[in-house]
Amino acid sequence: MKPRKVMIIGAGNVGSAAAHAFVNQKFVEELILVDLNKERVEGNRKDLADAAAFMSGKMDISVREASDCADVDIAVITVTAGPLKEGQTRLDELRSTSRIVASIVPEMMKGGFKGIFLIATNPCDIITYQVWKLSGLPREQVLGTGVWLDTTRLRRLLAEKLDIAAQSIDAFILGEHGDSQFPVWSHSSIYGKPVNEYSMEKLGESLDLKLIGETARDTGFEIYHQKGCTEYGIAGTIVEICRHIFSGSQRALTVSCVLDGEYGQTGLAIGVPAVLSQNGVKEIISLKLNEQEQQAFDHSAAVIKENIKSI
Repeated sequence: MKPRKVMIIGAGNVGSAAAHAFVNQKFVEELILVDLNKERVEGNRKDLADAAAFMSGKMDISVREASDCADVDIAVITVTAGPLKEGQTRLDELRSTSRIVASIVPEMMKGGFKGIFLIATNPCDIITYQVWKLSGLPREQVLGTGVWLDTTRLRRLLAEKLDIAAQSIDAFILGEHGDSQFPVWSHSSIYGKPVNEYSMEKLGESLDLKLIGETARDTGFEIYHQKGCTEYGIAGTIVEICRHIFSGSQRALTVSCVLDGEYGQTGLAIGVPAVLSQNGVKEIISLKLNEQEQQAFDHSAAVIKENIKSI
């Protein structure tokens, strides 16, 4: 069987945490690190090699230039220009991050990259669309982590309230990985039972769904302000998406996809439910949203499109 190879571009907090998660889950044969800071990335390589030595089997961990990518299956982009300043949002990262991406992706395409791009850097949806345009790849081969982490947070919060495993909850978030995201309560349930109907039966009261949605949206910023970065949650997101791609599980996750008429939108990437396969995005699932949710989706799309114009 052909060795599975993942390249992580950017060996900062997120890239390093993702690399460590790959080592622990051990479903790829080669992990490739790329970073402008050559001393740091080599230190990370050695440290990860030590961790991998405790695991069963063999994993090769190497350092390369981004352009040395012709044999890479999935390229994960985690690069960023630096930490957010007080009061900034993910969208404030756009200008500096887009310049970095614009210097990397064309070199990778010249280097013969034919794999799948997974974008984890912020603002995720806008950078995903930029990478798709720069790469010239089919849209199914370019996706972003999008709102899958936000969706997972939403399910965790509901699970804590309802005292049930998060895997039993079918609730999710759509839209921008940012302030304009929104939960889709009209399609959320616990094994087919509406969330608040289940809550009334079990707890004798309804949940404050608005507050839960806002908490899921804002948790990333809370973590950022408390510890200076977010890393473990997004690392888990990256590894889970890659695992489903490599396994061809055809699992549906809410990830950032380039739309071509779905949800009445074109010219952007945005968080929607999508079925993953070994070629990337196999299918985008188009949901029938209620009027309020469709308005929220259109607003989120407008926010993303307005910022795409700036790059």
